[in-house]
Amino acid sequence: MNRSRLLAAPPAAGLALALALVLLTGGSAGAADPGKAPGGNFDLSIWQLQEPVGSPGSPTTISSSRLQGANGYQDAYFYTDARDGAMTFWAPEKGVTTPNSNYARSELREMNRDGSAANWSLSGSHRMSATLRVVSVTKNVCVGQIHLGTGGSSTKPLLELYYHSDGDIVLGTENSPSGGQTTHTVGHVSIGKTWTYTIAVSGGNTIDLTVNGTTSHYAIPSSFNPYKQYFKAGSYNQSSSDSTTNGARVAFYGLTVKHG
Repeated sequence: MNRSRLLAAPPAAGLALALALVLLTGGSAGAADPGKAPGGNFDLSIWQLQEPVGSPGSPTTISSSRLQGANGYQDAYFYTDARDGAMTFWAPEKGVTTPNSNYARSELREMNRDGSAANWSLSGSHRMSATLRVVSVTKNVCVGQIHLGTGGSSTKPLLELYYHSDGDIVLGTENSPSGGQTTHTVGHVSIGKTWTYTIAVSGGNTIDLTVNGTTSHYAIPSSFNPYKQYFKAGSYNQSSSDSTTNGARVAFYGLTVKHG
């Protein structure tokens, strides 16, 4: 049985965006409320938030239960844009990182509705679609991932979707659980412009990526077969410095996760 998880209706920011979201989600367009926390406009019951604060090597995480509702969690790193209702993520170049990364992030991690961590097999079909815009970025930012879950010792992603400061959209596919990434330029969008992506896995062995309606396919190496997976989305900044004002700000207008 397919389980469709709709996170947001688009803001009333123009007919083009509304139509894009109708096509993306299969739902009707409606306006997000700029006066509500992200949890008042988005179904955050299947996400956990990681922020670029906390103790060294141990970033703060915010549970699904705290994110939900019109008065749910928000702060300087995760908030509703008062102009258009976008769920906005801010990741500065200086921030607390995980032990396996030098880069800060404000990012959602997929969860199950019962509060357990999502951890799905490559078999079947799995799809995450988004409508978003990168508001600002220093060098480049990862806006969507499929990350390895249980099944081995690797902490690598299966894939990462990057937006570069020159407007290039680049997919990074991991060569093996041991590391090494191959990059593929898959689109170009000017900074601040709205665009769409769908990251999908089909047949247990193929990545299907669609950017602004154009789809490309990539083989999944068999070395990933033992691993389970989960989706991530937000602002995972790909540059670091001592600056707390430089970084990546990403606004999401729609997000759908579907497993079948």
